[in-house]
Amino acid sequence: MAVRFWCSVNEVEKAMSLLSEAMEPFRYIDKTTQDDGYGGVETVWHPGAGFDAASVLNNSMEARRAAKEGVTSLYTITTSKSVTLMHGDIIRRESDGQLFRVTSNGTDAKTPPSAVLDMRSVTAEALDSLPQS
Repeated sequence: MAVRFWCSVNEVEKAMSLLSEAMEPFRYIDKTTQDDGYGGVETVWHPGAGFDAASVLNNSMEARRAAKEGVTSLYTITTSKSVTLMHGDIIRRESDGQLFRVTSNGTDAKTPPSAVLDMRSVTAEALDSLPQS
């Protein structure tokens, strides 16, 4: 019995190359708390581990309508399967400092173990600044 592939090896290599070219440096922004000196607690954000990812703005008509209704998950962040972004993670695109809050779980959308492409993806919203709490 012959096995048929939906695309050639050359096409797979081209897709992997395009994905690799779209990747750029990102960094986790880690949250810690500390005493504020007045009996309370303050939130402190620190740069965490770095990783490569690709970010794509979803500017389809459907996404624009959703944005008018308050939906803010307009970005798709794609990483390798070795990076698992989780709901609520704060990350920063290093090229321009843009902050994102992840709005889905990286365990939900990934290529299967048998796949040649090594990808996970999450949705995210852009942030103007770090959350205060």
